[in-house]
Amino acid sequence: MKRGPIEYIFLIIKGIAMGAADVIPGVSGGTIAFITGIYEELIDSIKSVGSKSFLLLFKKNGIVQFLEAINAKFLFSVILGIAISFISLAKLMQYLLTYHPIFVWSFFFGLIVASVWFVGKTIEKWNIPVYVSFIFGTIIGFLITAIAPTETPNEMWFIFLAGAIAICAMILPGISGSFILLLLGKYAFMMAALASFDLPIILVFLTGAVIGLVLFSNVLSWLLHKFHGITIALLAGFMLGSLNKVWPWKVAVQTFIDKTGAVKPLIEKNVLPETFKYQNGLEPYTLWAILFALLGVIVIVLLERITIKKDNSEDILRQKLGF
Repeated sequence: MKRGPIEYIFLIIKGIAMGAADVIPGVSGGTIAFITGIYEELIDSIKSVGSKSFLLLFKKNGIVQFLEAINAKFLFSVILGIAISFISLAKLMQYLLTYHPIFVWSFFFGLIVASVWFVGKTIEKWNIPVYVSFIFGTIIGFLITAIAPTETPNEMWFIFLAGAIAICAMILPGISGSFILLLLGKYAFMMAALASFDLPIILVFLTGAVIGLVLFSNVLSWLLHKFHGITIALLAGFMLGSLNKVWPWKVAVQTFIDKTGAVKPLIEKNVLPETFKYQNGLEPYTLWAILFALLGVIVIVLLERITIKKDNSEDILRQKLGF
């Protein structure tokens, strides 16, 4: 796909949004890729990074052919945005999640609700298989967010497996890779490994992640091309089911102590604002929560309108910026 400077700027911005989402347990960067319209191209681009594309390096002008084969400009723009987000926005998002969690969760709640609606509209024909796929995805998405974390071995084979599973979850809309690590009992373990720069563990985890990403992207790409409507419905279902995780008002059922000695919720249940106020002794900010949820909806509505009027918008921006 031929793109100009404006399109690549937008890709970087979308990557920044993906990175910001990935630092929040329960929110997936895949969700952001999905609702910003780059999900299928992202999956196909990741899929293209394999033995066939690497063999191009041994041909004349192999580097150029390799970069074209893997859609390198697209991948680089998205990855650059994610990296910028991790470096510049991670602390801000963690701050907001720590001190203003209701506003953050409410925004993402509205974002996801509107996304499910608009993604559903892209499916040309809603037949029985599509409905079944959507319902199945919703149930799976809900059950994954409701599973309690478990104890698992710290052996290298399981670290490899955890990396592969977490990265697969990360590229699925509605399913958070960091949340999957928490379920596998490896979130705190990997955070400690990163903090102490335990190279063997980090390398094994990354190896699992890379292999899992390439293999799973091949499966997803095949499904999207062969069973597009059914697959999109399944992914939309994952997103709808994930609303269980991003509900703004929760009370802790079970807690744990993290590596800094702080008490954190391990298992939570969703409650109504008044119950939240009664059990936690905190203000539920119900009106503000509704406003932030509406803001999330508005963002998706604007994104859809921008997509519909993409060509006209890009021409105007090019004129203004002199491209």
